[in-house]
Amino acid sequence: MAVEEALKKIVGSEYFFDDEEILKQYSMDYSTVSPRMPTYVVKPKDVKEIQEVVKLANKWKIPIVPCSSGVHFYGTTIPRLGGIIVDLRRMNRILKIDERNRNVMIEPGVTWEQLQSELKKYQLRALNPLLPHISKSVLTSHLEREPMLIPKFEYSEPILTMEVVLPTGEILRTGAASVLNARSPNVITDLCNPYGPGLDFFRLFQGAQGALGIVTWVNVKVEYLPVVQKIYFVSFRRIEDVIEPIYRIQRRRIGDECLVLNNFNLANILTRKWPGDFKALRESLPPFTMILVLAGGRRRPEEKIKYEEEALMKICSELQLNISSTLPGAPTETEALTLELLRSHWPEEPYWKFRYKGSCQDIFFIATLNKIAKFSEAVHRLATRIGYPKMDIGYYLQPLENGRVAHCEFNFFYNPFDKKEVECMRKLYIEAVELLTNMGAFFSRPYGDAAKIIYSRCAAYITALKKVKSIFDPNYIMNPGVLGVL
Repeated sequence: MAVEEALKKIVGSEYFFDDEEILKQYSMDYSTVSPRMPTYVVKPKDVKEIQEVVKLANKWKIPIVPCSSGVHFYGTTIPRLGGIIVDLRRMNRILKIDERNRNVMIEPGVTWEQLQSELKKYQLRALNPLLPHISKSVLTSHLEREPMLIPKFEYSEPILTMEVVLPTGEILRTGAASVLNARSPNVITDLCNPYGPGLDFFRLFQGAQGALGIVTWVNVKVEYLPVVQKIYFVSFRRIEDVIEPIYRIQRRRIGDECLVLNNFNLANILTRKWPGDFKALRESLPPFTMILVLAGGRRRPEEKIKYEEEALMKICSELQLNISSTLPGAPTETEALTLELLRSHWPEEPYWKFRYKGSCQDIFFIATLNKIAKFSEAVHRLATRIGYPKMDIGYYLQPLENGRVAHCEFNFFYNPFDKKEVECMRKLYIEAVELLTNMGAFFSRPYGDAAKIIYSRCAAYITALKKVKSIFDPNYIMNPGVLGVL
């Protein structure tokens, strides 16, 4: 039986695609990674169909590339060697909401919009990154370790347990889910414990970009919706002035959401009448703004807000900071708008990162806060040399684990239909990664060209990674080439 007929038999002819126009949609994304055409696209409905597709791919030695979002930014789902795209968006059920233990079990196709809407019915909220795309898969965001807006240590790893179809077609469940028939009503397990038995496999599949298996569901942490909350804005002229306030605030565990945006990104997000109001808003906003939300949950919320507010005001007084419940230079309704956005996905098209020029190249890494200023200065010098206006650079700083480190992100906006701008962006990206790596930046999630640069410096790591890949994927079918070295 030919491959096409076998795939149709597994998923149904209506969920098998080899039309050139459809294949072309999967050949590219919003990154600068060169397009590659897949051979087929299939849309399985459950784990059994995924297993059958994987076994077929092993038999014929055909590459498989899993994807679960309607939009992609970093080239992770571009099929570098062709093969079969396994589109998981049909698997979009919220399998379980555990209000007592504050976790939710979801399939790959569940989007941020879908999850956030459902959780509100239970007075719960998702632990979301900054304004995810309306079509972005929650599972993908967590597997890619996107930073959450609440920089508390207990939220640094939101994934609890998961089920994975390995490249051989076998099923692996991690942590408490590894108990035989764990999801049966006759088995008493809450599926919350991510550890063991023995090795902690749940971390192995995070950041692997689909190279070690296809995750069919995850159980992730969620949190109660605040009963009482207040939002504060602290303005700064220089990025180096942000560091000490963040250290002090996070050391005292004050607030929930805490992040820093520059005036370009903040105006990009808050502008309602685009593009007419963007320029004026960008010019009126402070160069950098820290956004901090104080939130009280179901137990004694007023008391929590009160002592956090007292501690916050003391820090601001000691450091002579101007703190306000309204954003300087912004419309009066900003407070409600900002709170609504922080707990939500981006609500419309175009995506906020695409409003300015049509596409965006992100450069992000992990660093300690005391090094942020020198990284910022180096990026500005590089952008000026290459010809990118430094005033058009977006900046996003996200403290992690109570300020122990931070996610530092620079956003470069460009026209994806202008070949000159695309080449300029590719050059800037490669040189920036090289430069920042040499300065000590830690690229924990390298994509595309960055992966080749980072992994080329880690010989022992690469040897171990290749050995793990050969054990899990002996026929080398699962998203080959995505990590730059596998």
